[in-house]
Amino acid sequence: MTTGNLFIITAASGAGKTSLIKALLAEDPLLKLSISHTTRQPRPGEANGIDYHFVDEATFLRMLDESQFLESALVHGARYGTARTAVDALLAADADVILEIDWQGAAQVRTLYSQAIGIFILPPSMDALTQRLNSRGQDSAETIAKRVAAARAEMRHVTEFDYVIINDNFEVALQDMRAIIRTHRLVSSVQLHCNESLIQSLT
Repeated sequence: MTTGNLFIITAASGAGKTSLIKALLAEDPLLKLSISHTTRQPRPGEANGIDYHFVDEATFLRMLDESQFLESALVHGARYGTARTAVDALLAADADVILEIDWQGAAQVRTLYSQAIGIFILPPSMDALTQRLNSRGQDSAETIAKRVAAARAEMRHVTEFDYVIINDNFEVALQDMRAIIRTHRLVSSVQLHCNESLIQSLT
């Protein structure tokens, strides 16, 4: 058996998901991020192979046709997908894996990995979400309006997830995510596998 956990982390654009994940990865070497493929253009500061695998439409569609993706979705006019072989390799190495994907992808993953742990991150209000999107300075007013409308639709799927975190205070939200990850590392099946010799000696 593998002892790695598969965490699906989902949020509407602007809820702070990416910043929270980066903070977790920086402090926890046991966590690994599955890097998605996307057809969208890189944003300022993003690097190929680190933030995403940036590919053209033809390459993405070829990979989709070859069933290389664990999940895929069309979001805001761009395609996103998670390579199945990369996730399987990390789990086989007993790593805890984070999938940073939307609710559509999460639903697809759950059909294949029923043990996946879903975490949905919410903003404290729609006003806060809109302000965060505006503060990026990357999108037009029209694009932001579309993202806000899409966010409402996305957040209606919050009940499909195991955990909900309100990202009002970043440090509190980060602490909540740490607690979820630590909890799942302590479940009996994982502990029995990781500490088999010790437990046998005690029982």
